[in-house]
Amino acid sequence: MNRTRNRFSRTASALAVAAVLVGGCSRASSSLAPTPDPGRPTSTCPGVLDVAKQAVARAEGVDAWDGPTSGPPAVRGKSIVFVAEAMINPGVAGTAKGVEEAARSIGWDVRVIDGQGTPAGIRAAFGQAIALRPSGIVIGGFDPNSTAEQVEQANDANIPLIGWHATSRPGPSQNPRLFTNITTRVEDVARISAYWIIAQSNGTAGAVIFTDSSIPFAENKSQLIKKTLLSCSSVKLLSYQNIPLPDTGSRTPQAVSALVSRFGDRWTYSVAINDLYFADAAAALRAAGKAGDGAPFSIGAGDGDPSAFQRIRDRQFQAATVPEPLNAQGSQIVDEFNRAFAGQPPSGYVPPVHLTTTQNVDGTASWDPPGYRAAYERIWNG
Repeated sequence: MNRTRNRFSRTASALAVAAVLVGGCSRASSSLAPTPDPGRPTSTCPGVLDVAKQAVARAEGVDAWDGPTSGPPAVRGKSIVFVAEAMINPGVAGTAKGVEEAARSIGWDVRVIDGQGTPAGIRAAFGQAIALRPSGIVIGGFDPNSTAEQVEQANDANIPLIGWHATSRPGPSQNPRLFTNITTRVEDVARISAYWIIAQSNGTAGAVIFTDSSIPFAENKSQLIKKTLLSCSSVKLLSYQNIPLPDTGSRTPQAVSALVSRFGDRWTYSVAINDLYFADAAAALRAAGKAGDGAPFSIGAGDGDPSAFQRIRDRQFQAATVPEPLNAQGSQIVDEFNRAFAGQPPSGYVPPVHLTTTQNVDGTASWDPPGYRAAYERIWNG
């Protein structure tokens, strides 16, 4: 375990350096903005712009998995319930699929219960999960404080809880009591998405943020994005749109039409806490006469589902995403449960931030770093 924790420390240090130091790869440089038009505004934040370009190049170059290589052999005969915030959320659905795949490989049973995106639905789903008396429960994409009664019931029943995007930070939590929480660092995701906008626009973006303020994790992420964008004084934040994820299909097209009418060509970049917003924005942008490969250029600050990769590859109203390694995180969830069942501490592993753009999307449909399947199988097989 000391080797795992040391590797975790080295990974964290590398990520911190990546945000501020030079580095990166040559392929990434082609995705940065072209030479600015002399007739257009220029950046008044050269220091921030340089850091942003360096960080973007480094994140585009991340392409490997560097998780744990040691741990307990598989504890057999276990059952997991994945309580999903909403299965229409591609990140939640992708992670649930990853849990199912990994659990099958060691003979565990998995059941997914959809909370359907409402507080009442999530509480009911969590209650159903506890009633099944599983070996462990996944808190999939919602704030456990919103289900405090169910969390307490699970704790009292000694059912280990593992979160996915459940709290603001990765790792164990005492209040609420979670064995661990699986996520990239929200600070890294927020920073690199904002840096991409700064780098692409040469510090002159007119930006819109789309968020769901009802989810503390999402609101925290969008506030961090806002803070980083505004660290460049020549970037203008045009609007901060609060649209709950379950309502994106009905509200995003209307909001986008209104934004186009209000800001016109001043709206050059968009960032959202989930790629789902851009699926719902496309029709409204198309109706407004916007080109799929033109402004507003959009980046999803999280998840990176297959439809987002398709939009990026086709250059249709999305240019980048900061994807979670959803399937790999599903395997990590199973591995963390196995550590809990074996009486061992969590691994401490946190995935590095990665940036997928039109320059490196190639033929991929997700951020699926190589190596994790074989590594976990070696651990579980002893």
